[in-house]
Order: sequence, then C-alpha cells, then structure tokens
Amino acid sequence: MTTPVRLEGELTIYRAAELAAVLKAALAEAPEGEPFVIDLAGVSEMDSAGAQLLMAARKSAQAAGRELRLLGHSDAVREVFETLELGALFGDVAPAAA
Repeated sequence: MTTPVRLEGELTIYRAAELAAVLKAALAEAPEGEPFVIDLAGVSEMDSAGAQLLMAARKSAQAAGRELRLLGHSDAVREVFETLELGALFGDVAPAAA
C-alpha cells in the first residue's frame, strides 16, 4: 500500500501554495497504479482554501489515473467537510464532534 502523505498544522490559505507543491511532488513520486493517499489526522485548522486544495489534489489524481483517498480526518477537517457538504465528493466522513 502507498505510504500516505501526512499533512499537519494549518490547511489554510496561508499555506496553500506550499502544500500544493508538496502534494504535486508526492503525486509525481507515488507508485503507479496505487491510490494517492493523504492523511489528515494532523490538520489543526482548515479553511475553504484547504478544501480547494484537496479538491485540486483529487482532480490531479484523477488526471493521473489514480484514486484519491483521504484518511484520519481531524475534527477541523470534518467541520469544514460538514459545513461545505463535501462528504459526497470525498466519500462519507463522520460529522465533527459537538
């Protein structure tokens, strides 16, 4: 199985360009024929730019003939996914803790 790309800290507009480059490089290096996996357990904050970054990663993975898999959704990620109703796009995601 592919080693997940671990994102940690803020997944916000302030780091979007940096993280886009990280994800692009990781996708290019990922083994062919395997899903592209991103671990979101270490994400402490996420905004709409972070959501757009994940949508762009999904599109890039699809263009490369790969499936994007997200795992370890932190509470910050679940909250944004719930607010923006992104569960259907990325697969079922448990709601954020109340």
